[in-house]
Amino acid sequence: MTTRLTDRPSGSGAADALRRRPRATVFGIGSVLLVALVVSVIVAVTVGPAPISLRAVWQSIAAHLGWGAGRPPLTVDAIVWNLRLPRALTSALVGAALAVCGVVMQAVTRNPLAEPYLLGLSSGASVGAVVVIVLGAAIALPLAAFGGSLAALILTLLLAGAFGGATALSPSRIILAGIAVSAAFSAVTSIVIFWSTTGDSFREILGWLLGSIAGASWTSVAIVAVAFLVVGVPLALGGNVLDAFAFGDDDARALGVDVRRVRWLLLGASALLTGAAVAVSGAIGFVGLIVPHAVRLVTGHRNRALLPLSALVGAILLTWADTLARTAFDPRELPVGIVTALLGAPVFAALLIRAKRLT
Repeated sequence: MTTRLTDRPSGSGAADALRRRPRATVFGIGSVLLVALVVSVIVAVTVGPAPISLRAVWQSIAAHLGWGAGRPPLTVDAIVWNLRLPRALTSALVGAALAVCGVVMQAVTRNPLAEPYLLGLSSGASVGAVVVIVLGAAIALPLAAFGGSLAALILTLLLAGAFGGATALSPSRIILAGIAVSAAFSAVTSIVIFWSTTGDSFREILGWLLGSIAGASWTSVAIVAVAFLVVGVPLALGGNVLDAFAFGDDDARALGVDVRRVRWLLLGASALLTGAAVAVSGAIGFVGLIVPHAVRLVTGHRNRALLPLSALVGAILLTWADTLARTAFDPRELPVGIVTALLGAPVFAALLIRAKRLT
């Protein structure tokens, strides 16, 4: 069967689209990606206005973890441990989270253009972030952004299920509800910016809205790491459940899936994970959209392999995108959301062209 980028498997064709890749092949690809991720994070720490050797990076990490007696010079140690390493780890975790959420959203809604911000999460987070920046309480920005994304989730699901019935949480209704909530929150954000921002607060708001990991710290790492362990890992291991949605709601029910309950759980978990990522990085586009499609070209539609491999690819992609954002125009730094858009748009176009040629 020819796999199309814009097709979700349905009916008898689903069995073909969800064909198994040899377990050894998937394990081999995963192992290579895992090694590439570790190397990417370490190498990213060495890159910057002040070049740092791999040896110095290792010495700093080992010293702080109590693995060795040696330690690099104080300035180098501070750059590695307090600035670059938490930023690289935050980038990797956010990229993995967005990629996993992208896979889940595309599977649950059966929409190839679905992405982590489908439920209005980025718009809700933007309202919370803009409000605290305007009030001069930027220290509470992660909490406010997470609260805003959670509010958007609740409103979207309430709107999608407002009329009850068997189709209350159908994919089309969820998408439409998300669009409506996103538009409403975007309008609120625009009003707050128009009436209240002055001077440096406008630049700070703009940087956050475009997506930036410049302020990452070990607190940022902890926020996303905990969210990924508690929510992301179970999602990444839930490929068999997601595969059932590929056959349609009726067939999923026949396979023993409580479609309504499972859809609520998957959407809620994805929203929480996305909210945690947005809270520390702002809205970073394209990662959750293009990574699942790119990985699907290798793994097919089977989510059991697609989810963990997408997490690894997303982590690698955002690690290097952020490295490029902070070094390409030194001493100026681009918001990483601009870099992912510049990279993501042509990549997505190439995927579309490739899919058309295969049809």
